[in-house]
Amino acid sequence: MILRRAWIWAGLLWLAGCHAPEEVQRPIAAPERSGELVVVTRNGPATRYEDVNGQMAGLENDLLTLFAQYYGYRLRFEEQTSVAGMLDRLRLHQVHLVAASLIPGRDYNFLLQLGPGYLPVTQQVVYNTDGIKPADVSGLLGLRVATVAGTWHVDALRAARLHVPALRWIESRSEWGDSLLDQLSRGALDAVVVDSSTFALARHLYPNLDVAFDLAPGEGKLAWWLPRDASPLLVAQVQQFFRQIDQDGRLKQMIDRYYGYADRLEETDVIGFLQRMHTVLPRFRKMFQSAQQASGLDWRLLAAISYQESHWDPLATSPTGVRGMMMMTSDTADKMGVSDRLDAQQSVIGGARYLEELLAQQPASIDASDRIWMALAAYNQGQAHVEDARRLAERRHLNPQAWCDVKQTLPLLAGGAGAAAPHGYCRGGEAVIFVDSIRTYYDILKKYEAAYQPTPLEAPEQIFHQTLN
Repeated sequence: MILRRAWIWAGLLWLAGCHAPEEVQRPIAAPERSGELVVVTRNGPATRYEDVNGQMAGLENDLLTLFAQYYGYRLRFEEQTSVAGMLDRLRLHQVHLVAASLIPGRDYNFLLQLGPGYLPVTQQVVYNTDGIKPADVSGLLGLRVATVAGTWHVDALRAARLHVPALRWIESRSEWGDSLLDQLSRGALDAVVVDSSTFALARHLYPNLDVAFDLAPGEGKLAWWLPRDASPLLVAQVQQFFRQIDQDGRLKQMIDRYYGYADRLEETDVIGFLQRMHTVLPRFRKMFQSAQQASGLDWRLLAAISYQESHWDPLATSPTGVRGMMMMTSDTADKMGVSDRLDAQQSVIGGARYLEELLAQQPASIDASDRIWMALAAYNQGQAHVEDARRLAERRHLNPQAWCDVKQTLPLLAGGAGAAAPHGYCRGGEAVIFVDSIRTYYDILKKYEAAYQPTPLEAPEQIFHQTLN
């Protein structure tokens, strides 16, 4: 082992060239010795980003935070802008692992070992629907094709070139798949090769993009990367951790939090939303922001609910008698102090206050990230039916605190399970569609509309009463 480390350090000094030896950093101690886990990741929707509350979120962030808590480590993140940069940090033992929601290329197999796979993905060729859809690899000839350097997509493209020798592509060393998809949407590229997980998170943001074909057969699995000579204890802990959260359902719950609703809406739904976001929403933006001040709920979430309910039509009326921007029943309107449901301001702030009340009714045992979806399901079908679905989840040995499990039992209340439930039949499937659609609209608004930071000129109660009078 000592001799091998000596050869590694000699190689590093040779690679450094003109750099002075003191610029080479010493390897960090194993986490079981230092008590600190150092992880390199990237900024993005699948990995780690700042959410609307200023908190760090993302699937990799959540997994690593739970892992560090599980084993009592302090957690320190580093961000890199390329696969090569990540691998350099791993090779030099400056980090303990890489968590980047990427599958590395074969060229790096000698450097690392992979933890347990936690999310199956395929390799997709995505194209701009304003152009011609390539049917297969030969259809990519002459097109501006791009992918992320250092990933398994490069291996697949090299394999494809054995059959189509003229195939050419760009390997991006400083941009990730979501950035390449943005360029594709704007016409700067003709096709992009990404993981299916990357496109699942981005497709509702770019309705002019679609999958042309799968580049290679079979699936890969996203996993954490560790050095070949990583601490045996750390390797064992990673394996034990993923085994445990897979068995107890927490892995499924975390994946659903970020991917569980991605494919709910059709392309036409997203196109219609984006059009109204530019033409209709500006008329009501300040109204939703006032509702944020009155309730503390993100105005973009309220706008997403209102779009799902009425497409931002203040005069919307359903055959069942619900009315207005937030489609309130007369009973709910009376309870919230709304005298005119067709008054847009009253409807929006009344709906926000109603959702705030439903949030308060959710059990404290439900995680904050799931409470809002439970409350939205209650907004659609009533809190009593959500409680029935939670009881049914528990009887079926699912997690009644997790939205990913409760949304499996809600639709069952429209059948025999509903007849046996304390509060009877309900259209639970509609509640699931309602919540998933709002989650998608909310994601779009978070990308295109800025968060609102109110100035403390008026107290929320004053704003609420002014808008109702």
